[in-house]
Amino acid sequence: MCLLALCLPAAARADDSRTFFAMDTVMTVTVPGGSEALLSACEDEVRRLEALFSVTDESSEIARLNAEGRAVLSDETAALLGGALDAAALTDGALDVTLYPVVRAWGFTTGDYRVPDDGELAALLALVGWQQVTLEDGEASLPPGVMVDLGSVAKGFASDRLAALLRGSGVTSALIDLGGNIYCLGAKRNGSAWRIGVRDPDGSGEYIGVVAVTDKAVVTSGSYERFFVAKDGTVYGHIFDPATGRPAESGIVSATVIGPCGFQCDALTTALYVMGLERAEALLETLEGVDALLVDAEGELWATGGLRETFTPMGAYSAAAIHWIR
Repeated sequence: MCLLALCLPAAARADDSRTFFAMDTVMTVTVPGGSEALLSACEDEVRRLEALFSVTDESSEIARLNAEGRAVLSDETAALLGGALDAAALTDGALDVTLYPVVRAWGFTTGDYRVPDDGELAALLALVGWQQVTLEDGEASLPPGVMVDLGSVAKGFASDRLAALLRGSGVTSALIDLGGNIYCLGAKRNGSAWRIGVRDPDGSGEYIGVVAVTDKAVVTSGSYERFFVAKDGTVYGHIFDPATGRPAESGIVSATVIGPCGFQCDALTTALYVMGLERAEALLETLEGVDALLVDAEGELWATGGLRETFTPMGAYSAAAIHWIR
């Protein structure tokens, strides 16, 4: 979901990093001076979580819940699902993990892309609604036909787990890149902030700018990352509006969230993208401890005040006016 460029320190060595493929994306964990055993532990933890959360692995807890309508969940899966339901309530359903039947119908889980007709979408939307999910004492249940997919928040959750693992091993400086879903643990070894480049959503490969962060996650959502083009030339992105069952067309083309919790940032980027500027601004004005950078369809930048000292526009955006939120 997240298109961010990672600005690695020039001194990083190949043996400081571990790159692997998991959760349907390429991931890199960089621990300056870290051991091979520690990097292996990070990869193993991601794979363990993937085995719990994957919606396509028939042996996962989520796949079993979807197939049987009821499942006793591990602590991790229950925590992730519970957090996702809380995020759905906070965002008035802009983030909704019960969208899976809709997303599958469009082909985003299979690669068999198609545009469902109105009748099919209406039937599928009857199965969408986070309020239909019951979670109590680690046991989840779903009404017939309702299914959940935690892919929109799983990488953020995993980044938090890796940060905790590394801190518990005495690590004070590391960079966790889970497919662009980035967690900067501490500062660089020289004490300076990590500098994370945010890609321009126009697909040019250029950057909107750079944000300087220490001990925070940086997550971006934008449909320019994953989409398909229909026979009539219409482009359909992978971020869906739960209210319509169609790719979101909110007027926001990129949403970046920076904060201390990777899961929260992951959830909010999707929600803000779906909500559009007016609702996004209203939500951001109620939140503390997180910052956001939004790009609208006209190429205008919208940002929370906490980025005044940490965000530096670049390239085509170097002279752009920024509309400040709170």
